[in-house]
Amino acid sequence: MLRKIRRIVAAVFLLAITLLFLDFTGTIHKWLGWMAEVQFLPAIMALNIVVIVAVLAATVLFGRVYCSVICPLGIFQDVVSHFRRKKNRYSYKKPNTWVRYSLLAVFVVLIVLGFNSVAYIIAPYSLYGRMAANLFAPVYALANNLLAYIAERADSYAFYSVDVWIRSLPVFIFAAAAFVAIVLSAWLGGRAYCNTVCPVGTVLGLISKAAVFKIRINEDKCNGCGLCARNCKAQCINPKEHKIDYTRCVGCFDCIGKCHKKAISFVTATKKSAAEAGTPKSSAVDESRRNMLALAGTLVATSALKAQTIKTDGGLAVIEDKKIPERQTRIVPAGALSLRNFEAHCTECQLCVAECPNGVLRPSTSLMHLMQPEMSYERGYCRPECTTCSDVCPNDAIRPITREDKSSIQIGHAVWVRDNCIPLTDGVACGNCARHCPSGAITMVSSDPDDAGSPRIPVVNTERCIGCGACENLCPARPFSAIYVEGHEMHKTI
Repeated sequence: MLRKIRRIVAAVFLLAITLLFLDFTGTIHKWLGWMAEVQFLPAIMALNIVVIVAVLAATVLFGRVYCSVICPLGIFQDVVSHFRRKKNRYSYKKPNTWVRYSLLAVFVVLIVLGFNSVAYIIAPYSLYGRMAANLFAPVYALANNLLAYIAERADSYAFYSVDVWIRSLPVFIFAAAAFVAIVLSAWLGGRAYCNTVCPVGTVLGLISKAAVFKIRINEDKCNGCGLCARNCKAQCINPKEHKIDYTRCVGCFDCIGKCHKKAISFVTATKKSAAEAGTPKSSAVDESRRNMLALAGTLVATSALKAQTIKTDGGLAVIEDKKIPERQTRIVPAGALSLRNFEAHCTECQLCVAECPNGVLRPSTSLMHLMQPEMSYERGYCRPECTTCSDVCPNDAIRPITREDKSSIQIGHAVWVRDNCIPLTDGVACGNCARHCPSGAITMVSSDPDDAGSPRIPVVNTERCIGCGACENLCPARPFSAIYVEGHEMHKTI
């Protein structure tokens, strides 16, 4: 029963979190956005004390159930392992203690020194997010477009086509490599990543050693068949010594269901199992039911910690064949407060990249902030009424803001490039940038003050410009726009 409950709840979490990265309509996050916010590392970066305490409390009570019920990467590995046909394929392995704690130490040092983008390469939620955003989302969009094509032929508009594009080729390759590595690791070694590389698993493993409820083996009932160890994805059961490494056990409860002698049970660490105590079988069942209910209650309480958030859909952007200008300062979304705050809190999960309805956010390829989102306006611009990225960010790298706030936050300013401007290069009247500027920061003036009939060129009022990129995106100059946005290290309200 415990195993069934765990698998059902885990399937719900995996499906819901995956849909957060696949959804392009802006509706899923309204109901399921809190599932991203109860992830452990994002909660730490957001200083979400309630979630942190809840996860730690669940670990103290039940061990590493977070890893098998809430963490999407952990659940994904279980799914991969499940589809391998060979059964009874695992065996007990000694823990790679030196590797685990060394990687955790390196992870912490990198965070302290400010190299977050490097540290989060091995973060579990971020890893899964990158795979979902860069690999699963395009496949999902292609399937949607196929349905839209079929529906259109049937005079139905239940579906609509969306753009399918790779936001960053290097990041796509990295996500593909990570996907292959995780799949192979899970296929061959079950929870090898969780119990060797994952910093969250290492931390929670230390705490789970003192868990109140633990899986225990009754030596009197055990016949030493080793069936439990051969089905343990964490490879943490030593059947010869009847011992379990609780730092690696993720509470999947597979061993309980596989034991034919009923020698394994989930009981308090200070209390013998029903079989050890010689109690009737019915009492053992009642005990398991009580433990199951307690586990389910804790998971529900953890899930209900965050209120549902509302997101706004800003519309779709038209694809523009443009090249990215060389910016001295990169642009990050309104709500980030500053580059320093953004880089300190961002876990590179790329949920905001996947959810951005305007095609503005994409992963960075710079080594200094590798895979962290940044803004670019080749395919769209940041609409002043859109607050999607601030709505979905689970770690406060982008703080929640209102539409009113968004219209007055200056994330950068427009810069005019005289040599690219069409009225001067082609002698054709334009004014696209001024017409579409939502803040009225661009004015068209005569290029020759002494000649009223001279070509009109844009002048930017940097005090009014909010850096939305409408001018850069809609400028007809190719391959580089005649006007582009330069980012600000510190955002300010105008």
